[in-house]
Amino acid sequence: MKDASISKKTFALAVLSGIFLFLSFPRYSVGFLAWFALAPLLLALKNKSILASLGIGFITGLTYYIGIIYWISHVIVTYGHLPCWLGLVIMLLLASYLSIYVALFSAGVAYFRKNNISDMLSAPLLWTTLEYIKSHLLTGFPWENLAYSQYLYKAVIQIVDITGIYGLTFVIVFINVILNDCLSSEKTQKVIVKEFIAGCVVFTVLYGYGVFRIEEVRQRIITSDNLEVLLVQGNIDQSVKWSPKYQVETINIYENLTRAENINPGGLIVWPETACPFFFQDIDEKHLRITDIAKDAKSYLLFGSPSYKRDGKNQLIYYNSAFILSPRGNILGRYNKVHLVPYGEYVPLRSIFPFIDKLTAGIGDFQSGEGFYPLSIGSHSLGTLICYEAILPEASRIYKKNGAELLINITNDAWFGETSAPYQHLSMTLFRAIENRLYLIRAANTGISAIIDPIGRVVDRTRLFEKDNLKGTVKFSKIPSCYSKYGDIFVRLIILTTILLFIYSIKRTVKEK
Repeated sequence: MKDASISKKTFALAVLSGIFLFLSFPRYSVGFLAWFALAPLLLALKNKSILASLGIGFITGLTYYIGIIYWISHVIVTYGHLPCWLGLVIMLLLASYLSIYVALFSAGVAYFRKNNISDMLSAPLLWTTLEYIKSHLLTGFPWENLAYSQYLYKAVIQIVDITGIYGLTFVIVFINVILNDCLSSEKTQKVIVKEFIAGCVVFTVLYGYGVFRIEEVRQRIITSDNLEVLLVQGNIDQSVKWSPKYQVETINIYENLTRAENINPGGLIVWPETACPFFFQDIDEKHLRITDIAKDAKSYLLFGSPSYKRDGKNQLIYYNSAFILSPRGNILGRYNKVHLVPYGEYVPLRSIFPFIDKLTAGIGDFQSGEGFYPLSIGSHSLGTLICYEAILPEASRIYKKNGAELLINITNDAWFGETSAPYQHLSMTLFRAIENRLYLIRAANTGISAIIDPIGRVVDRTRLFEKDNLKGTVKFSKIPSCYSKYGDIFVRLIILTTILLFIYSIKRTVKEK
């Protein structure tokens, strides 16, 4: 009979897994912990009922996600002007929701164990499937999926240009199961040796591919066209960013930082998301000052600004946009952000939760853009990702398929303060460069601004909360990748296999009865 209780030892093991998991991510970044972080949880599930396993997994998940997203309380209290207790409650509610996925994983493992199906098969399938669902259900929350914990280990993460991040997630869970089995007294020595060898083979292939691919990509980008870039980090305080009185001062800051560096004619200057906290599309003195900056530098200028249009009822529709100017100061194009952040850029369920209205900054609700369409400079195409879009693999992939040769992420991470969030955001962003084998440049209002190459190496970066600029050279890349071409086919096969495994277990149970 399965044990339905949760003892102190079981509780401690569940918490330990959660601690190992969140320590794998920034700012701690002890990424190797992820390779055995689930072992205590798997051990805690030994001989447990499905219901007990659900609770044990929830404990791990809650520990894990509180450690990851604690910064949400800071955002809500500081910029939503809500009480501390309410900020804490909202953060715990989101952490609890995310913990459900870990709980379902644990219950699934217990279910398959009950049906004599090995953890080596069930656990990687379950975790990967649930992680994909979490990343897409209810607009999705793909923040710090398991693969992102490995961002510092360049040889390990190159596999994402084939499988996407979910392939790396699958391997991490697979190795976790093997390490847990090595500590188990239930497995025979012969079985443990076979599993250990299997784990070594999988990791060797993973690492070997990374070493090979890094060198291959380096050789292929040597002959690519160069582009000089200047990333400008204004470090504008969020509390005054949207004040009309501060608009001229904001332009002064960006103009001075831009003019402080000489950039060759035909280069690209990038300012962050909403660097111009007014309607640039309106032709006024502020508009003309910005076009003059592009003219004087004889370079392209890409920057964020809110924009608007009128619908058929003459109602204003607002967008979070990126504009690009030519070296002559002409508007070459505009990109309107597609994937908006709930309660940051639009307010769902406002009638149910009226207090949450305070969390929307700036001018009010934004409308989603039409699609991920590249902007052009000369004969080259750029894929623009505004803020949160940089953690969405499908956005960068669409850009690559539409001909983008360089990815640009403009963001305003001032909301996060001195928490882990700006470091987490950067750690996820660099995977977009690897998946699509493109350079990625990132201009952030308060940091971290960075230049990232197609193997995910941070070539140069700024520090947080400093006025700064970052000058460097990037290359336009046309290196193909399996992920760019086929997308999430790997994880779809994983989901299909998971469904088939459930069907098999059900049929097996019916047959035995």
